[in-house]
Amino acid sequence: MAGFTESALVKKLLDLNPSQQSIQTLSLWLIHHRKHHPTIVKVWYKEMCKAKDNRKLTFMYLANDVIQNSKKKGPEFGKEFENVLPKAFEHMKRFDDKTRERLGRLLQIWEERGVYDKVQITEFKTAFDSAVEPVKEPSTPPPRKKPKNDVEKKENKERKKSETEIEVDGTKELHVTLSPRTPAGDPPETEELIKALLDLENTASSDAGVRERIASLPPEVSEVSLLANLADRAAADQLSIAVNEAATLLADYNGRLQAEMEDRRKLLTMLRDYMLAQKQLLQQAQTTLEDYKEKLKKVCTVRTEVKSHISNLPDLTQLPDVTGGLAPLPSAGDLFSLN
Repeated sequence: MAGFTESALVKKLLDLNPSQQSIQTLSLWLIHHRKHHPTIVKVWYKEMCKAKDNRKLTFMYLANDVIQNSKKKGPEFGKEFENVLPKAFEHMKRFDDKTRERLGRLLQIWEERGVYDKVQITEFKTAFDSAVEPVKEPSTPPPRKKPKNDVEKKENKERKKSETEIEVDGTKELHVTLSPRTPAGDPPETEELIKALLDLENTASSDAGVRERIASLPPEVSEVSLLANLADRAAADQLSIAVNEAATLLADYNGRLQAEMEDRRKLLTMLRDYMLAQKQLLQQAQTTLEDYKEKLKKVCTVRTEVKSHISNLPDLTQLPDVTGGLAPLPSAGDLFSLN
């Protein structure tokens, strides 16, 4: 997964479009880099203010996706966005009624789902409405098409639990609150994964020196039947010391093996989350590649047509003379000759 830089974030925000796929892909990338949440939110607000009016709503939908999808990983984004959302809503209060209606619906969703408490929602609404009459929440939900049968009705009910129908630049889309495509855990940075793999090069199971010491322990320290061979108290005291040393050695090594097992479990989880995130990004890259292949195909078709039209155009470098033959075009000197 690409590393985080402020310039990379700005570029991704500039490339952001209103499609659900674009919003969710960038949201996943931001959540992956959530340790940079202060910078992310600061740049988001700065670029949102600079964006054209028809793109500002998309920025708000991106913030919504990040806030809701990151809740299960931590409160960082929710708290950080809380600091700039009043200014963001105030910035958008001058917009047309249709945009204001969509933002009012967004606030309603946040209140219904407990994304922010009522005090915070009121603060957002106050900043958004200013001197304008506050956006009232509809008393009844918007009308939905009646399901054709009981099965469809049940499917619609289940879908509503995780999705909300929103409108982005005139296109209705199902916006997932907690996307099932989001990795089960926070995908690690590539550097973190490499470090975890390198750490396993010096594990307990690969410590040949300790394993050799354990293998060379005398049989008396582990065989109770050999206690009968003790001849006197001095031999017993010497064996006791050896047993204690062997117990300490084995306890320490077992502890290291246990820690290694835990590290390997964590690495397995990291690899799973990393692989899942990479598969998602691969899918996105493949989709983008197909889109641009199609665009290239269209451009090539146009280029072929242009060449064909050019070859069929008349040669204007020559003009017919009065006798019906072709005569070269006059030069500038001929046109302005005084003779």
